[in-house]
Amino acid sequence: MAKEKTVYVCTECGGTSPKWLGKCPHCNAWNTLEETVPESGSRHRFQALAKSSPVTTLAEIEASDVERVPTGIEELDRVLGGGIVAGAVVLIGGDPGIGKSTLLLQALEALSRRMRTLYVTGEESGAQVALRARRLGLDGSGVRVQAEIQLEKILATIEAEKPDVAVIDSIQTIYSEQLTSAPGSVAQVRECSAQLTRTAKASGTAMVLVGHVTKEGALAGPRVLEHIVDTVLYFEGDTHSAFRLVRAFKNRFGAVNEIGVFAMTERGLKGVANPSAIFLSTHNEPVAGSCVLVTLEGTRPMLVEIQALVDSSPIPSPRRLSVGLEQNRLAMLLAVMHRHAGIACYDQDVFVNAVGGVRISEPAADLAVMLAIQSSLRGRPLPRGFLTFGEVGLAGEVRPAPRGQERLKEAAKLGFSVAVVPKANAPKKPIEGLAIHPVERVEQAIDVVKGL
Repeated sequence: MAKEKTVYVCTECGGTSPKWLGKCPHCNAWNTLEETVPESGSRHRFQALAKSSPVTTLAEIEASDVERVPTGIEELDRVLGGGIVAGAVVLIGGDPGIGKSTLLLQALEALSRRMRTLYVTGEESGAQVALRARRLGLDGSGVRVQAEIQLEKILATIEAEKPDVAVIDSIQTIYSEQLTSAPGSVAQVRECSAQLTRTAKASGTAMVLVGHVTKEGALAGPRVLEHIVDTVLYFEGDTHSAFRLVRAFKNRFGAVNEIGVFAMTERGLKGVANPSAIFLSTHNEPVAGSCVLVTLEGTRPMLVEIQALVDSSPIPSPRRLSVGLEQNRLAMLLAVMHRHAGIACYDQDVFVNAVGGVRISEPAADLAVMLAIQSSLRGRPLPRGFLTFGEVGLAGEVRPAPRGQERLKEAAKLGFSVAVVPKANAPKKPIEGLAIHPVERVEQAIDVVKGL
């Protein structure tokens, strides 16, 4: 019997190679080639996502705002940019058991009161979905459910039911008869996603695809999956914690980097109206090494506690460890402190942590990290009700952060009373209950803190 011919497909770009290579010859990505069976047949099953139209100028094309339908879950609407858009395709990924199916079932229940909904499950039976709905206290009378993994049958159901919103849980379990490869393979995921996207654009059905993630945390399958959809959401959070974050990484109908905060309860996921309460520890008295930062996640100001621990190192090369913050930036801030403020930590272990498991990527956290390190090194806590934000440059200057006024107003609303901020962020009008100390350099900020 002749050996079945195989090819190797890149999970990043979808390029093929007749043999395995360490580096993809098309996109130069390493260790991305996976073995698969080539597809037979020469029939062209591809079609454009939109109807062809004559060439025209951009000014002549009519553009109107898209209509959004709120899902009934405020935190999810925030991440989506206001709600579901007709014909949009949303891809949501996350670790197993983090709550993807639970959240989408709750959203479909709320949407079913105003429109037709369909839940296609490829991982569970209809009875299991119904059992989860009962456990969450959902009525479920308006949510249509289909347990199916064959793409052609799913497309036929969508054509017959004509739902306004359809959830496919999950895309890795769906397969098409046109292909011979197994469900979850690169070819199947790419083909099924493309066909569902075409159906969504042609029928106006909003499609939500659930995607598995790899052990590195990236969505399984080719990266082309993220390119063809309109919105990409990631479910984040520790399964041992009650809190979950939903973050938008791509959104053609709204802003990216928005986050929604949820708490996992017995009745499903509940939106957290004041997420700052999660990321702030409750100390009876101020402790050394703790500093509150006002960070910006999308359009939402959030207060996060930055904790630092500085301790004498028993080894010749001290450790520098940061959780939730960039480690290279921590090394840079320690060098700036030594050069411009005269604070040396070259013989000390330095550990920095963002409380609550949140990840902070913006440079406005620099000043908070620096003041937390200085507080831990000196063993002197910062005053009660203290907060700060600001970017620190290599020359020792403190640079302004975007939307500083909103950050300060959010802090004043939550009862904070003392703020050290960049001079360019100092408000023209005083904010009631908040004493603001504007600074231009690192040494000025440390002198201000010493005097408080």
